[in-house]
Amino acid sequence: MNKRMDRNRLNIGAYILQPYARTERHIKEIADCGVDFIVCMGDDRPALDLFHKYGVGAIVSGIVPGWWGGNGDNAGTLATVNTMDKYEQAAASFVDHPAIWGIDCGDEPSALDFPYYGKVLDFVDRSFPNQFAYLNLYPNYASVSQNTAEETVNQLGTATYAEHIKRYCECVPTDYICYDFYLYSKNVKRHYENLRIVADACHNTGRSMWIVLQVNSNKAHKWISANNLRFQAYSAMAFGAENIIWGCYTAGWWHHQVLDENGEKTEQYDKLKVMNAELRTLGEDYMKYRRVATHFVGMKGTEDMDGVGQEAIDSLNTGVFADFKADNGAPLLVGEMVSRHHDGSVALMVCAADDHHEEAPQSYHLTFRCDNRCVKAIGGEGYLPVTKLENGYYSVPINSNQGVLITAR
Repeated sequence: MNKRMDRNRLNIGAYILQPYARTERHIKEIADCGVDFIVCMGDDRPALDLFHKYGVGAIVSGIVPGWWGGNGDNAGTLATVNTMDKYEQAAASFVDHPAIWGIDCGDEPSALDFPYYGKVLDFVDRSFPNQFAYLNLYPNYASVSQNTAEETVNQLGTATYAEHIKRYCECVPTDYICYDFYLYSKNVKRHYENLRIVADACHNTGRSMWIVLQVNSNKAHKWISANNLRFQAYSAMAFGAENIIWGCYTAGWWHHQVLDENGEKTEQYDKLKVMNAELRTLGEDYMKYRRVATHFVGMKGTEDMDGVGQEAIDSLNTGVFADFKADNGAPLLVGEMVSRHHDGSVALMVCAADDHHEEAPQSYHLTFRCDNRCVKAIGGEGYLPVTKLENGYYSVPINSNQGVLITAR
């Protein structure tokens, strides 16, 4: 089917474009910022004409009945509230537009509604031949069905987050899993656990991983920094993320959006533009590979591994790469990847995970052995030097929070 999002590339999205930011200048600025598409866009035809002019896609809300799981009070009621005839009426009255890439079908549903969502999303995909059905899931810090005296609302509809994702895969026929995780409102170890669960589910079911990250802040006194953006994006890519979505571009929730309430750029605009340019530089080579596993290197005994559900290792040996680690012992997230073209080439997507709160940034080197292969490395600013040392090891420079893709052919 002719879907408009090019899934062969690393796509970059952003949440919410309020009516005060839909002039031609604003939409050109979206494209200039390196944002490929907007989620939660209204069916605003003059604005969509401008989207099409500047090559920006829209995942449009309000075409089909909306849904948000919220605090879980409405769990299990989707089929009663949004009956199938409402989706049929929406499809019958829909007028297509070339800027509409996706149909927003809801946000953070309970697992109790997954069986019905399976029917809804199948219908939307069949009824909107140029669009895909978009659905975003809760993070792992949503409440579960085994409640305590302090936590009385059930959001997930399952006893564990892993069960929530498993149930989604059983019921909902998307070829992706999309979820939101706002790292700087929670903590790193929950981020790692969430990445592991969703990435493994994607690998096991042949889906791609999409993730919603924060460019804004839940703290009025604190702005998200450029390195905060880097750590979020590159840690997700170490787990194979193929779609990075930033919240929020205009007012939606929290503070310090990319544009202020008057539609003017904040300091987040330039930070996001630089970050997206880095993702674009890495993206072409990165998308030639798919993730098969992710390793926590140099993290033994650290609090970031508490509850993650995977053991850390001192160095990585994949059969092609050997004794892979940081020369100073710094913690690394290392995504093990294989060629999508089955040409025998492999890659490691590395995130420098030593300074995610910007307390002590540093520069160091990745060291490893890799016999009888042509080795290259690319970071957000382009190709990096790969030095072969006298002891037969290779060395590649990296800085805190940066991402580096190392390929071996």
